[in-house]
Amino acid sequence: MAAAVTLGAGQTSDDTYDLIVIGAGPGGYIAAIRAAQLGQRTAIIEREWVGGVCLNVGCIPSKSLLKNAEVVRHLSHADRWGIKIDGFQADYGLAVDRSRQVVGRLVKGVEFLMRKNKIQLIRGQATIPSAGRVTVFDKTYGARNILIATGARPRALPTMPFDGERILNSWQSVENRTQPGTMVIVGGGAIGCEMATVLNAYGTMVTILEAMPHLLPREDEKISQTLERSFQKQGIAFHTGVQVERATNTGSYVEVVYKSGDASHTLVVDRCLVAVSVQPNTEGLGLEALGVATERGYIKVDERMATSVAGIWAIGDVTNTPYALAHVASAEGVLAAEAIAGHDTRPIKYADVPRPTFCFPQVASIGLTEKQAREAGYDVKIGEVPYAASGKSLANDETEGLVKLVVDGKYGEILGAHLIGAEATELLAQVAPFRTLEGTTHELGEIMVAHPTLSELVKEAALAAQGHALGI
Repeated sequence: MAAAVTLGAGQTSDDTYDLIVIGAGPGGYIAAIRAAQLGQRTAIIEREWVGGVCLNVGCIPSKSLLKNAEVVRHLSHADRWGIKIDGFQADYGLAVDRSRQVVGRLVKGVEFLMRKNKIQLIRGQATIPSAGRVTVFDKTYGARNILIATGARPRALPTMPFDGERILNSWQSVENRTQPGTMVIVGGGAIGCEMATVLNAYGTMVTILEAMPHLLPREDEKISQTLERSFQKQGIAFHTGVQVERATNTGSYVEVVYKSGDASHTLVVDRCLVAVSVQPNTEGLGLEALGVATERGYIKVDERMATSVAGIWAIGDVTNTPYALAHVASAEGVLAAEAIAGHDTRPIKYADVPRPTFCFPQVASIGLTEKQAREAGYDVKIGEVPYAASGKSLANDETEGLVKLVVDGKYGEILGAHLIGAEATELLAQVAPFRTLEGTTHELGEIMVAHPTLSELVKEAALAAQGHALGI
């Protein structure tokens, strides 16, 4: 339900919109574009970065750095390809510079999309004095609907305070041009594993500290174990099941103290990346006065992305939905825009969110892990194929990894897919539609795929689940 809008003193119809979006990240700007496509007069307010965290200090710069790291890794083993290189220099600072160029180009692209779709871009901090009103600096705008897409930021921990020099959050890490000789990464999730891959390729001695029993603890256990073996071979150190007590910048180095069981350990390193938690950006919006319901600081929304206050909606990392991922925010943005425009919508199936991690080897998954499927009472069958069974993997000299399908033995329905290996994040798109549409291994196994391609691994895993794999 939209809020009623009446013009205030000094306010014109030019200041009134069908929708005002607060936050121009991958959720907000996509929502604004979709709303404009549906005929909504739309404005978007951004206080800092057009494109949000993802484009400026998250997904995009980190993937640029990972590509640089991949090139360095290949050059380091050039002899395996019959190429002799008598030494080469890899400048980490220049890799960061390249990532900022990529960011700059994409920011301009988003700004162009705003102009193309006739979306008014307003710069500044937004406050919502009442439903149907948004204030930026001393100017108030009217809005029939307001969509909050302000995202989240790294959570500062009192025992590991960010200083931007030696103790860094993930944003600071991707912008820092200076390569450390040694580094501790607190948190073995996606961010921690990706940055470990980048810095390890450039020669930094990296140690990951993770509280859970495995790296990437939300992944299928076999995938996590495979990644851990790979990291050991690459020289990336890690300690799991540990509790980090503090990180202290002494001025010359960082002292990191952690406990493993009853034993206390100290690491002395050049730099420490803290990648363990985020907090929603809700301060200054006026949500409490408006009566917008929250949960642990996150805005509560229903399946249409509506909040507890009519005419106010929310999407992305600022909400209490399960995944803080850019593509989830974008999907929520489209859903919210269509709901606001009065269209029928379908709730997002969060159980079917694709989950990529771009470390080396890449990790990608969707749906239930084997453990989750068994705990849910399914008669579980597993279809598993190693990358080494692929001719394309051998030709690429990238045979590390596997494809694992978790299948309902009764109907053959694909309950989950878990991949680790080269281009796993791309291969996931091959199996994701089958999970989303409740497809079976019989259907996936009948699809003809080109040879030689990595996609054959996915088909072969489907056949393996049926008991008649052809290539292993």
